[in-house]
Amino acid sequence: MRKGILEFCILSIIRRGEAYPSDIVEEMRGANLHILEGTLYPLLTRLKNADMLTYRWVESNSGPPRKYFSLTAKGEEFFGDLESTWNELANAVNALANKKDSLAVVNNESAPTETESSKESNNPN
Repeated sequence: MRKGILEFCILSIIRRGEAYPSDIVEEMRGANLHILEGTLYPLLTRLKNADMLTYRWVESNSGPPRKYFSLTAKGEEFFGDLESTWNELANAVNALANKKDSLAVVNNESAPTETESSKESNNPN
């Protein structure tokens, strides 16, 4: 995935409320974005160390305590930056993908006819 997109997706999930890592993995899979816990945990740690995330421990009835992550104010700001970047990128890609004009029309030129193309390729200059 392009740099920043994975962070954007993960922060999009966490900003809706506290999130447990396996729930993040499941939600990503549900969106057809497959991520392994071995990829997620280092990313969560990096974001936590950069003061983008905080966590709290919650006791579990079926095993060890669980770590639930939430965004800090700095994380909210970072999310906003990522969201702006994503929107700019998505709009640019959509503008290109949805464009219907041919390049000749965009350049205010008419497309060369077959005979004009033949003349140009036979011209030694």
